[in-house]
Amino acid sequence: MVIANVGDIYSVFSVELQQYVACQVTHVQPPRTPRGKPLAAVLELDWSGDALPDAAAASRMQPLRYSYYFVRNRLDHAFVTANVPPEYVFIANLPPLVEDEVNTYKFGWDVGASMARQRSWEQIDPALRKQFKAASSAHKVIVGGVKLSQNATRINDSVLDGVKDLSELDQLPCLMTVETAHGTPELMAYIQQHPFINELHWQSPSVTEIDVSTTRLSRFILQPDGITSVRLNRGLSFLSLTAMPSPQLQVEQTEQGRDLELQCTAGLPLLQGLDQLGALSLTAVREIDLAPVVQRFAHLRQLRLWGKPGMARNMQSIAQLPQLQMLTTFDVFGFEADDFPSPEQLPKLASLWMNSVPADVAKAVKTAYKKAVAQGLDLSISKPRKPEWLAENLHNPFRDWDGREQISAAQAKKAALAYKNLLAATRGIDASMRAAEAAAALDAMVMAYTEDFNKMDRRSSIIETVEREEIYSVLVDVLTQLESELGAALVNQQRLLELFDRLREF
Repeated sequence: MVIANVGDIYSVFSVELQQYVACQVTHVQPPRTPRGKPLAAVLELDWSGDALPDAAAASRMQPLRYSYYFVRNRLDHAFVTANVPPEYVFIANLPPLVEDEVNTYKFGWDVGASMARQRSWEQIDPALRKQFKAASSAHKVIVGGVKLSQNATRINDSVLDGVKDLSELDQLPCLMTVETAHGTPELMAYIQQHPFINELHWQSPSVTEIDVSTTRLSRFILQPDGITSVRLNRGLSFLSLTAMPSPQLQVEQTEQGRDLELQCTAGLPLLQGLDQLGALSLTAVREIDLAPVVQRFAHLRQLRLWGKPGMARNMQSIAQLPQLQMLTTFDVFGFEADDFPSPEQLPKLASLWMNSVPADVAKAVKTAYKKAVAQGLDLSISKPRKPEWLAENLHNPFRDWDGREQISAAQAKKAALAYKNLLAATRGIDASMRAAEAAAALDAMVMAYTEDFNKMDRRSSIIETVEREEIYSVLVDVLTQLESELGAALVNQQRLLELFDRLREF
């Protein structure tokens, strides 16, 4: 296992900069718990080159100090896991350049990111940079009829709807984020001309072709309905499509997505372009076939799969991603232990995080990747799910409650628990019971289910028409299944639904 030592200098190739960069380990923190991992404080150095440095070059390196946007003379110095990623090359061991205490933590070694941002900042007109730094929160301005601090960084339609001339926005020299559901060609032209705007949330009822190639965006959140083509800027690091795009959507970028993370909801986007995509995040996935994902984006270095929960087919196809460095799954099921690639099939894998995964898969992956962990793999396997949990939760009909406007996460969990209790009650009813005994058990089951939601609604009145219909439909489905197993003689569905209707208070 390659564990960083104090004083170690490493170099790695930065895809974003297309150069080698360097860092130094200044501190090593031992594990705080028996199962914890050692941490290393990594300091980014002010060096880059077209080839790996030698020890002589390392002796001349100095800490990188960056000052972009609101930052002033800061070091990129934070604790990460002490396991050195395999792509980092040891150069030399020298006395630490910085001995100050470190109290910042981050998820992984990402040397080069701060240098890329600093270089991007330095390409902006110095006069504009000076205005940005001089802006004050004490100085108030009126934009679109709204009073804002001069150094405000974000606006949305509450401001834009009141703007008569977009030049009003010039009163905000620190404007960095624009959010709109009413995008216009004029607003896009303004964004193209203002280099500090680096995040755009865009939806438009009229614009069908989008060109942000001359902007300095780093994040672009796009509602793609009606969009036929998008030209992206060099340097964009994150593109989120908030709905499934048209298969005809053409996305162009000079690097073909090499340095880009594409985030999509529900499944594989069928857009054209981005053939060199470096990172893909699929969220709210219910079902996914990974074979076409791998075939479509064969150069992925990072793949994140977030189920709702989701069922994945052809998990073994991930082995066809030879450049894969990070794989994350959350609430993803539908595959067996034998379907998961072996460490030998993913030679560049540096991070493997699996949260909420079948228990047999969790056990097998931990065993198979034990040697890889000893060699530096950052492995995290949590929440192994047994078959009983999957039966009760994988098809939880109330999973969509989590995230609704009037429903809290805690209330969504209570709804899921009511469903679990309903299923548990059905397992206590079988064909050997007398009719009267079965009727009493069924009545108690329906009463308990109904009262769970009565309690929730008494406290916060969260159950509206949609939720009321869902609660009813879930009960119908469970009773229908029970009736098919035990027969109508034991399960009088109409009587039980009438009982539910009498008892409900929502």
